[in-house]
Amino acid sequence: MRRPSKPLLIAGIPIAGLALTSYHGGRGASAWSPPPPVSSSTTATASTRSRSSSSSVVLLHSSTSTNTDEIDLTSLNLTPELTMMTTAFSSIPDEKTRHKQLLYMASKLPSVDDRRETLMIGENKVPGCLSTVYVDCTLDKKKVDGDDSDNNSDDGEGVMVVNYHGDSDGLLTKGLLALLIRGLNGNTPQSIQKVDPNFIQVAKISQTLTPGRNNGFLNMLAVMKRKAMEKLEEYESGIVSDGSDGEGEEVVVVNEKEESVQQQEEEVEDNNKNNDSIVTSFDEIEGKPMYNTIMSTLIPILKPTSISLVDNSSQHAGHAGSKGWAESGESHFALHIVADVFDGLSLVKRHQLIYMLLGDTMEKIHALEIKAMSPDEV
Repeated sequence: MRRPSKPLLIAGIPIAGLALTSYHGGRGASAWSPPPPVSSSTTATASTRSRSSSSSVVLLHSSTSTNTDEIDLTSLNLTPELTMMTTAFSSIPDEKTRHKQLLYMASKLPSVDDRRETLMIGENKVPGCLSTVYVDCTLDKKKVDGDDSDNNSDDGEGVMVVNYHGDSDGLLTKGLLALLIRGLNGNTPQSIQKVDPNFIQVAKISQTLTPGRNNGFLNMLAVMKRKAMEKLEEYESGIVSDGSDGEGEEVVVVNEKEESVQQQEEEVEDNNKNNDSIVTSFDEIEGKPMYNTIMSTLIPILKPTSISLVDNSSQHAGHAGSKGWAESGESHFALHIVADVFDGLSLVKRHQLIYMLLGDTMEKIHALEIKAMSPDEV
């Protein structure tokens, strides 16, 4: 079967990102939209056919059943962006590609380095996640045209919308966070409250997750909903009338925290200790470009707690077909890596993840021995 000449797009970005772009030769991306759902019966009525062709309906096909479940996306109360991504993800036929897409979205999540100190505190930490997740939001005024049923503005000139920012030390969890941030940003707190978490099943993303990560996803969404309403309540409480001249006086509202300052400081200290255990750099070796490329690619994305790469090329000198040997004398490597991202993944999926991240570099390697473990397995 002939491979497509151009990588596909999902929700406006290439499937599996740069990895598949380079796989297809780095050519420009072609636009992609979900295929129309197919009726399970050739004798469907005209009204059924009309409904099935609507973009608000997703057909879920089970590999173990002939039954077809029709899900009306409007019943899930999704934001426009979440509707688009849910439809797109549900149309991807295989779990592997959905997994790659989440990893790519993780790599595109905006950096929070400029607000790390205020973000990574106890009140912003999502409970019940396999990986550490922090998320917070701001409330900003956005001008709107026409009527908006969720408009929370009194002056009719704008509506208060939520914009999230966050980070996670787990790659797949970070991809889920990136999906939620992209899908919820720019919407009102009221609209966000209505979002049904079951969209993760409609999008078939739940098939990619372990039960622990699925629960973590639900916790992330719950925390984001709660924070949106807290910001709205703070905003509404911060403007009061002094009762004298009818003019509003802005009052700074200080909320009481459930955790003491001492507890928050202890959590920040613990988090800093955890961050210190993550490998963030390595010593480059002159004349070993492939070694340097492998290390510089895996470390910032996988955030390993331990990583070792041994060049065994000298033991296999002159192996035919190795581009690395011809270019720099590098052909055989042994990789030992420990990272949270491997938790819950099978051995095959761990290897596939590393292969995907290394991309074109794998074509130059004659043999790569991999030992990938989670911290609990050490």
